[in-house]
Amino acid sequence: MTADTTEPEEYTADPAERRREQRGWYFYDFACSVYSTSVLTVFLGPYLTSVARAAADAEGFVHPLGVPVRAGSLFAYAVSASIVVAVLVMPLVGAVADRTGRKKPLLAASAYLGAAATAGMFFLAGERYLLGAFLLIVANASLSVSMVLYNAYLPQIAEPDERDAVSSRGWAFGYTSGALVLVLNLVLYSGHDSFGLTEGEAVRICLASAGVWWGAFTLVPLRRLRDRRTRPEGSERSGEGAVGSGWSQLRATLKDMRRHPLTLSFLLAYLIYNDGVQTVISQASIYGSEELGLDQTTLITAVLLVQVLAVAGALGMGRLARSYGAKRTILGSLAVWTLILAAGYFLPAGSPVFFFFLAAAIGLVLGGSQALSRSLFSHLVPRGKEAEYFSAYEMSDRGLSWLGPLVFGLAYQLTGSYRDAIISLVIFFAVGFTLLARVPVRRAVEAAGNPIPERI
Repeated sequence: MTADTTEPEEYTADPAERRREQRGWYFYDFACSVYSTSVLTVFLGPYLTSVARAAADAEGFVHPLGVPVRAGSLFAYAVSASIVVAVLVMPLVGAVADRTGRKKPLLAASAYLGAAATAGMFFLAGERYLLGAFLLIVANASLSVSMVLYNAYLPQIAEPDERDAVSSRGWAFGYTSGALVLVLNLVLYSGHDSFGLTEGEAVRICLASAGVWWGAFTLVPLRRLRDRRTRPEGSERSGEGAVGSGWSQLRATLKDMRRHPLTLSFLLAYLIYNDGVQTVISQASIYGSEELGLDQTTLITAVLLVQVLAVAGALGMGRLARSYGAKRTILGSLAVWTLILAAGYFLPAGSPVFFFFLAAAIGLVLGGSQALSRSLFSHLVPRGKEAEYFSAYEMSDRGLSWLGPLVFGLAYQLTGSYRDAIISLVIFFAVGFTLLARVPVRRAVEAAGNPIPERI
């Protein structure tokens, strides 16, 4: 994300070397996606909540730093705090990477910090809820920072007409590893007695193994990716200058976006409805375990169902977009998300079959709504400014999704009901739907100076 006139980084010209780097690049998604699925989506929410409840007072509150927090809200608050930390750090790390051209050491540092924090969750036992919240904040923020660096390699390792395919393969690698590790987790968790483990020990092993997996497979991209110098020698700045320029670059990008208000309008709509999507995904396991009384095996199976159907859903929604346009298809998916929340509110407790139907619906719209949002945004980016605009998009995707978990946590804090907390998220899809519906995408594409597709 730069505001000067230095030469952009070029992709690797040699096809064999480019394919080698691409294969290495895929493996970072393969490495880190297990954190998102096994840790954030399945195990940590219910387990950290149980640890907090063990430490809670008679009224069900814990007191981190002297602040009364309902034990059931701790996980949501920690997720929200981690994203705030990521927002503060991402522009600074991005600036250092831009100024020095050394993304790989920064990728290694953020990846292994996150992997170490995740592996450290093995020690989350007894009443150590503060340790759990701290490790969650470190791991989640590290993942967000590492993904900015990971995505910044794409223009270097793929020609323009390759990037859609390369990006999709990385996404597929991530879902594949998430499903594979979840199967292994399911075997360990469901058979913990036969392995001589308690339920809590099995969960802690599943959490820690995600960190080990993350760290081990990160070695592949670190061996195959290479750094490029992005500025002539002598123009590099110190780390302090890079840090200062990070915010300057972000401000410059946002200022330039004001010249393209329709693009900015889409980004605002995406920020809001994606916040709802991310919150549903991160809080679904708590809702299933705490409100619906479902066991961990059911939750793991549901997430596996989401993983498998997300691929099919993305392909299916891609076909719908070819017929009806990306905007209409995304709007349809947001309507489905709203129906999912309404169905979740009325879902009877202790009914895994209905929960599986809900998981299937989530899977069918999850991958497609995110993939089509990214492709639609690509049409609204002015030519020559793809990198800086997609940096802002990445911050919207991973860095600004803090309000949803905060609303979810506050709703539970005030009402003591996860049903009220889950239905409160409807506001994100309703507002996002309204804002997106008001964006004239054909005019936005034209204003950005891009050719207008037949269907959009």
